[in-house]
Amino acid sequence: MKSFKLISLQIVTENFNLIDIALTDGLIINKENDARSWLLEAFVDENHFKELEPSLPDINGEVYIQAVITNKDNEPALFHTVLRTIRKVGSHYSLLFVGHIQKTRSKYAELLLEDLVQKGLVGDELINEFKQKIRSKPKLATNK
Repeated sequence: MKSFKLISLQIVTENFNLIDIALTDGLIINKENDARSWLLEAFVDENHFKELEPSLPDINGEVYIQAVITNKDNEPALFHTVLRTIRKVGSHYSLLFVGHIQKTRSKYAELLLEDLVQKGLVGDELINEFKQKIRSKPKLATNK
């Protein structure tokens, strides 16, 4: 197993919008097993959890999440996960996800394109903005 610092985490909605999870702390573990599974634990403040809760799946419900690992400049990785537990720890909540990493390059491009189209960009403006953003890889979060 290998463990890494979880720098940022977002829920990917069905409409390809991203909802930020404001981390107090986070850990991600590559289990390096035959199933190629990962564990992601997000530690969030109680107030943020209450805002986030409606966007979370039920326990054992599936959800795509996007994570930046180790360094804020790293490209986000997309995971198909199941929310296993939610535990209250003092004035915080621990969210435990178990899942598998997805091919990130094409998924990021899809998310970026969807975001730009939803913003109403078309034609050359869409192409130029896509080229610029695919290089700079900004976060694609929309807060609900």
